[in-house]
Amino acid sequence: MAGLTAAAVAAVVFLAYQASANVPADLAAKPSTPDSAPSATATGGPQKPAKDPLAVPADSGSGARVVYALREKRVWLVDAKGQATHTFSVAPSTVNPAPGTYSVSSRSGAVRGSDGVQIEHVVRFATVQDVSVGFSAAVDNSLPKPDPSRKTGGIRMKRADGDAMWTFASIGAKVVVIA
Repeated sequence: MAGLTAAAVAAVVFLAYQASANVPADLAAKPSTPDSAPSATATGGPQKPAKDPLAVPADSGSGARVVYALREKRVWLVDAKGQATHTFSVAPSTVNPAPGTYSVSSRSGAVRGSDGVQIEHVVRFATVQDVSVGFSAAVDNSLPKPDPSRKTGGIRMKRADGDAMWTFASIGAKVVVIA
């Protein structure tokens, strides 16, 4: 009986190790806890609470909207109550829209992207330098780095995130781009 228990414990420890080794980088950061935070005397003053990196940016408006943070390369799908229903990292295009508020102007279920990649769930919201800018997912689920010598407007996301975007962002939906 002790041998079975030891084997079960070893299996659980191994699986826990495997899970911790495969955590995405944006989730692997260790959250600050009161026990691990530096003391106020060590830093010369009171500590500010750590900002939740997945929280909806405060400067992104209100109401239902898609928020695209250029610097963070992250998108939030925000409901009417201001709560994020989904957030994910994206691979930006070579042509970026200026910070501001836009509306979804067109959508395509499946097309070939300007980079030649087959894409789906295309949600367009801006035009910059005669290039349509929008969110899309590569059918092969890749997040390719765009060729800097080409003007492309496809902000790429994984297919599961594309499914969520497609459901959330219909024609006329608000898209807020922040720096």
